[in-house]
Amino acid sequence: MATLGTTAIGQRVRVVEAKLEADVAAWLAAVGLAAGEEVTVLRRAALGGPLHVRLASGGELAIAREVANEIEVQVELENENENENENENESEVG
Repeated sequence: MATLGTTAIGQRVRVVEAKLEADVAAWLAAVGLAAGEEVTVLRRAALGGPLHVRLASGGELAIAREVANEIEVQVELENENENENENENESEVG
């Protein structure tokens, strides 16, 4: 299964499970990153640094790459920009 750490920049995913120590998992849940949450990867820091992500609930945070690699995600959500472009193309054709 894919992880948040391997998710492409701009890709929206849904969190499936976080295989982390209890205190780290509790912190993530407290800031809104829990199973079922939609997440978009905004940036990756150089040299294996943290990921900057946006939660569908509105928050943004940085997550250590090591932590992100332990968060399983489902890659089924389309990129928001691709959706907008498809809608624009359909309206132009019709």
